[in-house]
Amino acid sequence: MSNILRLIIFFSIAYGLFMILDISIIKIINYLINNYPSKKKSLKTTIHKYRNPEKEKLIIKIIKEAYTILEITNKKDNLSLMWIISLVLFAIGGTISIAINNFFLIPILSIGLGLTPFWYVIFSYNSFKRQVSEELETALSTITTSYIRSEDIILAVEENVDYLESPIKEVFLFFINQTRLITANKKLAIENMKNKIENDIFREWCSALIACQDNKNLKYTLVPIVSKLSDTRIITTELDTILYEPIKEFMSMLALVLANIPIIRIINKDWYDILVNSMAGKVVLTLMLFTIFISINAIVRLVRPVEYKS
Repeated sequence: MSNILRLIIFFSIAYGLFMILDISIIKIINYLINNYPSKKKSLKTTIHKYRNPEKEKLIIKIIKEAYTILEITNKKDNLSLMWIISLVLFAIGGTISIAINNFFLIPILSIGLGLTPFWYVIFSYNSFKRQVSEELETALSTITTSYIRSEDIILAVEENVDYLESPIKEVFLFFINQTRLITANKKLAIENMKNKIENDIFREWCSALIACQDNKNLKYTLVPIVSKLSDTRIITTELDTILYEPIKEFMSMLALVLANIPIIRIINKDWYDILVNSMAGKVVLTLMLFTIFISINAIVRLVRPVEYKS
């Protein structure tokens, strides 16, 4: 218990000093990553590394992906909070491992809990992309129909923008405001809108729309582009149905595995003592949690919606 109190006091003092001295934890981590000292490499080694680039380590890959997602969704302000939560969970993992006197568990539980906020960001972004794709299908379908009828993209957007939902609505409002207040060049306004949504079908639709400004007969090419969103949604729905069963089984097995530990203590205290206090039991617990965290990472990546790549 004294070790736990010492860790809590240490992290409290460290956090207080960072706040008082206005030191950014994120800047320190970025500096350490970017300025990590490396040994001098021969020309042969450098060429080999260039031709066969090393794959990024799993932890770095997860963190970088979470960084990119926060930038795409304009939530970079949440970065500090995410790192604070991650460090707190990291400390909790180490504290729990020390409290149960299992030093094998310290790196696994600390890193696993520390990565939880990053996994949450990636998982929530998957849901966000699915929502964007569904809303984008509705928006492009209605706007394309209006545009084919009126042959005026500004009028088509104005007729339908009030019926759109966030975040697609903000993108088309940006387009309207730009054409009203900044430039009368429709092609430039469409080009500026093109990169507001991370979706290849939307970018293809914008490119076709730019071509339509020079040749109105090309307006019918917009319909098959929009239909790709419907095809993607159908495939995503089918995959969700297929993946639902394995994910449900994983969650059930996860609950059973974690629940077994207190159940063993209730059924037979000697078995529990062997599991928690013996060397073999500690190794088993460590391997169990390592498998759980690897499985969670795999699940987070499996539930990604289908994306059309041009």
